[in-house]
Amino acid sequence: MWEDPGSSALEAGLQLRVCLPLCLHSDGVASLPAPQNLSVNSINMKYLLTWSPVILPGETVHYSVEYQGEYESLYISWIWIPTSWCTVIEEPKCDVTDDITATVPYKLHVRATLGSQTSAWSTLKHPFNQNSTILTPPRMEVSKDGFHLVIELEDLGPQFEFLVAYWRREPGAKEQTKVVRSRGVPVHLETMDPGATYCVKAQSLVKVIRRHSAFNQAVCGEALPLALALFAFLGFMLILVIVPFSIWKMGQLLQYSCCPVVVLPDTLKVTNSPEKLISCRREEVDVCATTVLSSEELFKAWI
Repeated sequence: MWEDPGSSALEAGLQLRVCLPLCLHSDGVASLPAPQNLSVNSINMKYLLTWSPVILPGETVHYSVEYQGEYESLYISWIWIPTSWCTVIEEPKCDVTDDITATVPYKLHVRATLGSQTSAWSTLKHPFNQNSTILTPPRMEVSKDGFHLVIELEDLGPQFEFLVAYWRREPGAKEQTKVVRSRGVPVHLETMDPGATYCVKAQSLVKVIRRHSAFNQAVCGEALPLALALFAFLGFMLILVIVPFSIWKMGQLLQYSCCPVVVLPDTLKVTNSPEKLISCRREEVDVCATTVLSSEELFKAWI
């Protein structure tokens, strides 16, 4: 029996309209469309899974994300682990940085939920490995602290180290390097010669994946001019002399103000020792006594 081609096309169109936005299983139960276009964007060891959202007018669709590492894939492939932060979310993206911790392939899949309805799981086409992350040159700030060349690098995370190259800009100058592990903290690189120009550049290192970024743009700066350096040195030495003298002088003034020194008149000053004064007084008393006795004896004899 021949069928009318027009009626077949009409039925196909009706079925398509029924499946959008919801599809019907053979048993009549509605299901959500699965998320599509899964991909992982990875920069500097941060991993963000994204997908195309499931759009239903007037409805809020939620998503759940699970992952499967190498061990689960090889030995217990039926186990999928929920991600740390994306169990029931509204936005079509998930930060899986805390879940991808080893340099092995990871499988990722997503499904949509709306009330009691769930979609099928949509799986990332190719497993993701953190070795594929993109490493960018680090941001840095170069400054001078007196005669010290100082650099401060951005904090990209605990897995990062930085190779810093610096040199004096002059013909035949040798480039020096230093591995910096402190993040977000100023680091002293070199004591600069007065009037010289120094240049600095840096790159990111990640040992766990054995990769590094390109160097960033070199930054150059001039040290203090020689005349200014001498002036600063003389000023520093002058401060070293003036400050102690001022402190000593101030102490003297405070001492004279709080505890003044009383000067005795010369008539009250004792020039001899107490022992000599006592002995002198005794000799004078003996002389006086002898004189008195002699006068009495003469008076009696005259009578």
